[in-house]
Amino acid sequence: MANGEKRDYYEILEVHRNASETEIKKAFRKVAIQHHPDKNPGDKAAEDRFKEATEAYEVLSDPQKRAQYDQYGHAGVSGSGGFSSGGFGAGTPFGDIFGDIFGDIFGGGGGGGRGRSQGRRGDDLLYNMEISFEEAAFGVEKKIEVPFAKRCASCSGSGAKPGTDPRVCPTCRGAGQVRYQQGFFSVSKTCGQCNGEGKIVEDPCPVCRGKGSTKDTKTLSVKIPGGVETGSRLKVTGEGGLGKGGPNGDLYVAINVKDHPIFQREDNNVICEIPISFIQASLGCELEVPTLDGKVAMKIPDGTQSGKIYRLKGKGIPSLQGYGRGDQLVVVRIETPTNLNKKQKELLEEFARISGEDVHPLKKGFLDKVMDFIS
Repeated sequence: MANGEKRDYYEILEVHRNASETEIKKAFRKVAIQHHPDKNPGDKAAEDRFKEATEAYEVLSDPQKRAQYDQYGHAGVSGSGGFSSGGFGAGTPFGDIFGDIFGDIFGGGGGGGRGRSQGRRGDDLLYNMEISFEEAAFGVEKKIEVPFAKRCASCSGSGAKPGTDPRVCPTCRGAGQVRYQQGFFSVSKTCGQCNGEGKIVEDPCPVCRGKGSTKDTKTLSVKIPGGVETGSRLKVTGEGGLGKGGPNGDLYVAINVKDHPIFQREDNNVICEIPISFIQASLGCELEVPTLDGKVAMKIPDGTQSGKIYRLKGKGIPSLQGYGRGDQLVVVRIETPTNLNKKQKELLEEFARISGEDVHPLKKGFLDKVMDFIS
């Protein structure tokens, strides 16, 4: 890494920013097997790559650290990431995955529960939610209906017809994976006959047709914190797809904030453009300005120019971290009067003469040029 700059953790593991925990684990496992120091003795580049991937996985495999990293980058997890020179036992987040990696590197077959299917985690679901500008600013609780697969009541999730049982897959012998020996290394792949289930349903349940689950919908109450914006994603743990012998997936709520007819957002500040007349700008006035908290009185001093910005402290968007609020920036726009009657035009022309201002300087200049051209 040039100049000591850390690479993006998602880039290191070559996964998308919305990758699931399972995808992150698989990506790290692939990199770790390829660059493990025991497989590449004396290769400093491989060792550095392994350490880099390990640091990335330590952060992205921990939901809390990952959330901090997603929001603040490396600064949000400084001190928590990094490669440790010690071993990785069962008490660390690497215990299970390193057991798999070492088994593949050294051809081991038995330890760590590798002899049986560990189940499959349910799929993650994505729900797109549109909320108003005010709801995004102050937070809201919404009830949503989401589809979900529930365990079949008829077969208790086995997929087999009541009174029968699935049989153990003869290919993987219930492991859900088939191990292939490739020289010094041992590679495991999902069993193609049972699709990783470890069991085969010969007489499927007539209700779920062997799937072990049926489709339904459920109503969830989702709390949207104040300060979210378009692109924010909320994670509702365990409310995703039904797991098969493993945990359920998670539900992700993607936020889209509707445009507001008056306000615009810039970070935690709210921008509001206020039109005023030429007379109000010249003489000064007091206006009622709309804010997220209601109308407030604001004095416009005389001689105000178009584009002038006034700041209303603490009238912006609350911080998503729960402390402080941004400001409201009031941008003054001076409107040029239209459809003036004769009297109004005369008064303005008189005002111009008193001020020493030529009412038609461009017109006069153009006529002078025409006379010079034709003479």
